[in-house]
Amino acid sequence: MEIKVDGNDLEKALKVLKRKLQREGLMADLKKKLFYEKPSVKMKTKQRQAQKKRLKSARFKRQTKKD
Repeated sequence: MEIKVDGNDLEKALKVLKRKLQREGLMADLKKKLFYEKPSVKMKTKQRQAQKKRLKSARFKRQTKKD
């Protein structure tokens, strides 16, 4: 990944870099891999995320159905 720095504006370049990393999901991966997570905890987290996704999808379907 390459970020161009215009002049000496390092702060702006850091913001751009962080934004790009966040869009690609690298920041989330780094946070997950920073500490060891037990397999049982991983499974529970995955199940919770799947449930949130299902609820969000159902909510979206209900909203579009009304229109």
